[in-house]
Amino acid sequence: MKVSISGVRGIFGNDLNIEDVIYYCRNFSYLAKSRKCVVGRDTRPSGEIVTNVAIASLLERGISVYNLGISPTPVIFREARKYGSGLIITSSHNPLEWNGLKFILDGRGINESELEYLEKKDKFQREKIGTETQVNSDYIDQAVKVIGDIKKSSKIAIDVGGGAAFDVAPKLLKKLGCKVSVINGTPGKSTRGPDPTNDQLSGLVQASKKSSIGFAFDLDGDRLVVVRNGKKQSPDITLGLGVAGALEKGYKKFVLSIDTSVAIEKFIKNEGGQVNRSKVGEANVVDLMLKTKSQAGGEGSSAGFILPEFNMCRDGLLTSGLIASMVGTKQFDEINKFMEGYHQVRTKVSVDSKFHKKTLQTFLKKMRKQSSQIITIDGIKSIIDEDSWVLVRQSNTEHIIRVSAESNDLNKAKTIEKQVSKMVKQSYEESR
Repeated sequence: MKVSISGVRGIFGNDLNIEDVIYYCRNFSYLAKSRKCVVGRDTRPSGEIVTNVAIASLLERGISVYNLGISPTPVIFREARKYGSGLIITSSHNPLEWNGLKFILDGRGINESELEYLEKKDKFQREKIGTETQVNSDYIDQAVKVIGDIKKSSKIAIDVGGGAAFDVAPKLLKKLGCKVSVINGTPGKSTRGPDPTNDQLSGLVQASKKSSIGFAFDLDGDRLVVVRNGKKQSPDITLGLGVAGALEKGYKKFVLSIDTSVAIEKFIKNEGGQVNRSKVGEANVVDLMLKTKSQAGGEGSSAGFILPEFNMCRDGLLTSGLIASMVGTKQFDEINKFMEGYHQVRTKVSVDSKFHKKTLQTFLKKMRKQSSQIITIDGIKSIIDEDSWVLVRQSNTEHIIRVSAESNDLNKAKTIEKQVSKMVKQSYEESR
């Protein structure tokens, strides 16, 4: 079972059990100061039973529950603003046998101190039983207001992967004036896996050749993959398109995670905007957005565009609408051309987690001899030149260290990655 600010996740019935659901929901009830909580889930096979147990646990603690049923993560985040807290039964893009709990407070994901409280063991007193109400969301109408007028009606293919976006995604795009065709539109049934980032998306790739653009969503609808002219676009290009939409609406202050493409930062600055860099992770991006009063941004590695005034989470639904509103425009073509000039190479090096810290310390000493500009807010990032960088970070969930490199020259990016990966391996050997 994995427990982090991203929530609690595990293989249901193995790592994650009924007792775990009860335990974390009881603790969460203390953090829900409004005594109200909106609850929704994705389409995993274990979704119904986990939701029933979670709701019962909240009711037992005197929490009034507002049940959205099957709903995408961005919809639940948006509704949580009304009720003060939210709970999502999802394991995002993990395999179908997984499930989990994602917690929302004051419209945002939980922070580190709140996570510590969730893990505390405490005695519970009996409370007056809460009430449960079935509710609907006005997410689509609110999203349309934010996106605004669509400049050109487009033919769009979407693959919802049998996930929670099966209803909301096509309705949103149709309301914007798009012509929409849907793949894997039956909830709980799909010809592909839950993570579109790692899937070939063969059906959508073919459909995109006859459409203006294609969109694929993960199982809970917060991640988006863009497909154009029969080719999957990189996660950074997806984020870049969302950022371009925000710039077009006049937003100037952005937060990008440390591993996000330098191309997006350059594009923002060329348009008169400014950029702050955060640690990797959706919650870290949101946290810095709030501290710096930034208007938009996100995380390149997960294609996670965030518009905090609307939703303090990755919002693949809103991003799809923003991108759809730009298809066929000069701005759309410009950002695509600019982003395609940069290349990222990502790999991982096997390193026993108990040697992560020592390996990175050894690697940092080696890197300081070669690089004059090193950033250590999250891992070790070396700025090689204005168009090239490399980032080395430990994984919090696997026995690996991640290496990401970028350059406006693909061969240079590959060379940087190989050299740095070799240095990481040497550092590991020296640290053992």
